[in-house]
Order: sequence, then structure tokens, then C-alpha cells
Amino acid sequence: MYIAMNRFTVARENEQAFEDLWLGRDSHLKGMDGFVEFQMLKGPEGEDETRLYASHTVWSSEETFRAWTRSDAFRAAHRGAGTTTKLHKGAPKFEGFSVIQEIAAD
Repeated sequence: MYIAMNRFTVARENEQAFEDLWLGRDSHLKGMDGFVEFQMLKGPEGEDETRLYASHTVWSSEETFRAWTRSDAFRAAHRGAGTTTKLHKGAPKFEGFSVIQEIAAD
């Protein structure tokens, strides 16, 4: 398994618009080979009038994630992404993780 995360720092006055953007978009993830699940996470408030958010996507392997990033569906999902940068500070920070242990509920 592989987990792909993007972390966003959002100014408090942009929180609702940022959430509305994510909750209303078509991610184009369903049906992609190797896609397992997606969550958009709302994190703690910062001391500098910001809040941390993270997109969290689980894939069957790093290879299926990399294939997604080269797909037409990826391009469609990220079309216009440059126009929304005013909602968050700086570029999103990508973090990719290979799962070395998984414990699931029965």
C-alpha cells in the first residue's frame, strides 16, 4: 500500500471557501486502478490565523499512484488548480509513504 498526502496551510478567512472547493469537486479517483480511498482532513488551528488541511489518498502501490499522476483523470481533477492558490498559503506540501505495517479492525 502507498499513502499520498498533500498538506495545505489555509488562512482562517479562506477556510469555508477551501472546504467548499474540495467538497464540491469531482476527484476523478473512483475507477482508477489501485485506488483504495480518499479523505480530506481538517487539522488544528495554527497560532498565525491559519488551519492545516491534508488530502489523504490510499493506493494499492506506489506504482498505481504514479500511474494516476500521469493519467487524463489526474489532469482533469487538477484542471484550474493554479486559480485556487489564493485559498491556501504557498504550494501544497506533498508527502508519500510506503506502508510497512497495517493493522485493521476485524
